[in-house]
Formats: sequence, structure tokens, C-alpha cells
Amino acid sequence: MSWDGQGARDGFVVPPMPTAPPPGPAHPWRAVAVALLNLSGLGLGYAVVRRWALMAVCWVATGILLLVALPADPDGVPGTAVVVYLVFLVLAAAHGASVGLRSRLALLPSALTAAVLGLVLLAVPATGVVLYDGARDEATEQMLLDRLDRADELVEKSGKSDFASGEAGYRRALAAYGALRDDHPDSRAARRVPEALETYYATVGAPYARKDYCAAVQPLKYLRTVPGTVGKKAVGDLADWPDDRLATSLYECAAASLSGGEAGWTAQFGELLSTFPKSSQAGKVEPAVKSAVDEAVGSVGGDDPCAAVKQLDGLATQVRGLPGDEAGLSDALGKDADRASGSARTGAYACGLDQYKDKNFSDAVTTMTDFAKNNPHHKNRTRAQKIAIAAEVAQTVPAAGKRLPTTASGGSISVTVKNDSPDEITVLYTGPVTGSFNLKACKGCTSYSLGSTLGIGFKPCSDSGKHYPQRTIRLPVGTTYFVHKSRSATGKSPASDTAKLSPGYVYTECAYTTSSFGY
Repeated sequence: MSWDGQGARDGFVVPPMPTAPPPGPAHPWRAVAVALLNLSGLGLGYAVVRRWALMAVCWVATGILLLVALPADPDGVPGTAVVVYLVFLVLAAAHGASVGLRSRLALLPSALTAAVLGLVLLAVPATGVVLYDGARDEATEQMLLDRLDRADELVEKSGKSDFASGEAGYRRALAAYGALRDDHPDSRAARRVPEALETYYATVGAPYARKDYCAAVQPLKYLRTVPGTVGKKAVGDLADWPDDRLATSLYECAAASLSGGEAGWTAQFGELLSTFPKSSQAGKVEPAVKSAVDEAVGSVGGDDPCAAVKQLDGLATQVRGLPGDEAGLSDALGKDADRASGSARTGAYACGLDQYKDKNFSDAVTTMTDFAKNNPHHKNRTRAQKIAIAAEVAQTVPAAGKRLPTTASGGSISVTVKNDSPDEITVLYTGPVTGSFNLKACKGCTSYSLGSTLGIGFKPCSDSGKHYPQRTIRLPVGTTYFVHKSRSATGKSPASDTAKLSPGYVYTECAYTTSSFGY
């Protein structure tokens, strides 16, 4: 035989050698083992069949997942990433099973050993999931603790300003505490909320601790609304924390305003009596009011009686407006109001005297007239009427107000006042004695022109054909000031006369009107 160099020998052809070993017989356990090893995510199934490049692809895919998942976040791994990775593992397992079905295994002695190892290695991703869930829970706890810390910082910051400026911050912090309790009740942050609320109450109510009672009212009223926001269970014993403090603040602030003559005390006492009618603080309201009335009554005899009378008038009205029924104080408060009102009425006399002495004659007229009207049986009523007359005269003749009038009457000198005018008039006079009277209008009398009054021989009340209304009074020696004013016509100015009365004479006063100057 001979060879031809091309595989032919004596006419026979030898087929070429295969480029790779022929595939082995199908082995299902190998397929299962490779698939299980690939499910670990580490590509170990490809390693036992020496498919190193495919194993590297598995490592890269797992590495990408770890980059996306770590560090653990409260929101977890994005769902898309998880789905893609699971699909990849299923494909890797399926492809590994296909490859391992007819491929010999390396590195491991048998397919059964490889399958058992694959099952064991499934604990790796399962353990990873458990560890990741724990890390995610811890990340969530830290996130919630950070929220709690931010809320605590907000409370601390708000506490450095007044309540009006810090209220918005307090409300945001309270909302954060409520959300932690409601949404994450089993978290470490939620378990710290009661302690945080204690600090919250102490911070909001800090003005009370400083005894700044007026500033404490609004924050304490706000704290009473907190259980309605986060629930009474959340605040526990703190629900009643503001009540006694608020009652004390309302009383102390109102009492200070009352004693200082400032406004606002009635609203605070009213709120105290309505909100805490049975409290010890409510029981102190009437004594405080009584003390204020006593002080005001005592001030009527002081340097500024008019201010005291005004204060008493105000106290009477304000005290009557207090809601004392629920506290059982209505009767006592009513007596205080009546005493203030009565003292104001009688104190008007001292006020009128002070006004007269200060030359405030217009106010003195009003004050003394009202006093005489409101106190018909008062011992000073007669003199008050005299002072009112003198003050009215002094408005026209200031010299008449140099001294206070007395209640004296009569005298040795006869003075007759006649009315030569078409108007009914009032004649007021003051001096050694003070008084007033009215004269009817003169029928047939008219106003005089200014020119006629300037002429030589002008003499009113001299027409024998007219019946002049008149009245004769007796006055002492000395200077008496007269004022005549119309009782019916408006726009006419009163006229005045100063009479120096001497013994042995009979005097006549004549009232008449001119067209431009009045009486």
C-alpha cells in the first residue's frame, strides 16, 4: 500500500479529525447542577464547564445590582432593576442548564456534588436579601430619627423668639411628631416622641416659667389644642399640663392690668371665669375687682378726682360685663359694680370742684349739672347747682370764677331785672350770692339796632306803655356778675354786666337785644 499524502491509501479516504471533542451523552443532573450554580448570581455554573467569559458576565451583572442597591436606602432597590436582574438569573440558569446537559464538569467530582453545592449557594442571595432588608430597616430608622432631630431643632429655634414668630415652627414640629407616631408607630423615633413632646411643652410654655404671665397666655392656649392635633393618647398626661398654668397667667396678667389702669383685663378675667370657673384663680377675681374699686374710690379725694370718677364709671361698666354666673360671683361682682357706679355719681362733685378751680368752666357746668340731677338728695346738691351757675357766668365773664360760690342767699340791696326783649331769657348771677331765674318774653318788644344803642339818651326798659317782665332780688354789698341769655332763640350771644353794689342804692338791670351783639 501507499499513501498519497491527502489521507488516501490504496483508494480509501480517511475523514479529517474533529476540531473539538464530540459532545458527551446528555446528563440531566449536570444541567440541573449548572443551572443551580448560576442562580447564585456568581456564574459558578459557567465556571464548572469552563465558560469563563460567561461567568464574568454574571459577575458584572451582580456587581451592577450591588452598585444600585448599596448603600441600603429606605426606598429599597428600584423595582425595574430587581426585575431585570431576576430575568437575567433565569436566563443564566436556563442557558447554563443547556450548556451543562452535554458538557463535562471540571473542578467538581460529580454532577450530584455540583447540584448540592448549587442548592447550598442559593443561601448566598437569600442571605443577601435578609441582610439588605435589615440594612434597609436600619436606614429607615435613621431617616426617621433624622426627622425627629430636625423637629427637635425646629422647636429649639422657635423657642428663641416670641410665640407669634415661632408659632409656625411649633406647628411644623408638631406635625412631624404626629406623623412619626401615626405612620411609624413601632420605630425608635416614635418611641422617643413622648420625651420630645415634654420638651415641646416646656419650650412653648417657657414664658410662664419666666413669670411673664401676659406673654404666656397665647402659647398656653395653643398647647391646649395640641391633643386635638396629635391625639390625647400621644400627649398622655401632658394634655392637662397647660390648664392650671393658663388659669394663673390669665389671672396674673389681668390683675396687673387692672391695678395699672390698663385695658384688656376684662377679657382675660372673662376668659378665666368662663374656662376655669371652679379654679382657685377664678375665686380671686372678685377680691381683685373689689380692691380696684376701693382704690378708685379713695382716689376721688386725691389730686385728680376727675380721673378717679372716670375710672369708676369704667369699672362699673366693665365689672357688670364679667361672666360670674358659673363661678358663683355674680352677686358679689354686681355689688362691686353698683358701688363703683354710686361712687362715680357722688364723686362727680369733687371732679366739678377741681374743674372749677382749674378754670375749666365749661366742663364744670356739665359735671355739676349732672351731679345735681343724679343725686337729688345729696347734701352737696345745692352748692353743686350754685357752682354750675357760677361756672356758666364765668364762661362769659372770667372774673366771676375767681372764687367758689357759697350757698348763701339774700342781701340788703334791692336789684330789679327787667326783660326788654322778644325772647324768654335766663338771668344768672354770682358774687357774694349766686342764683338764676327766668323772665318771660316782652310782648311788643323788638331788637334794637346797633346804631340806636349808640345814640345819646338811649335808655331801654323806659317805655311806660309796655309791661316789662321783671323780678326783684336782694343781694349783698359787693360785686355781682350778671349774664343774660335767650332761652328760645339760637345763635344769639349772651350779654353780661358787672355790678358793684353799694349800700343805700336801688339797682335796675335791663335785658335787651341788639341785631348783632345779642343781649
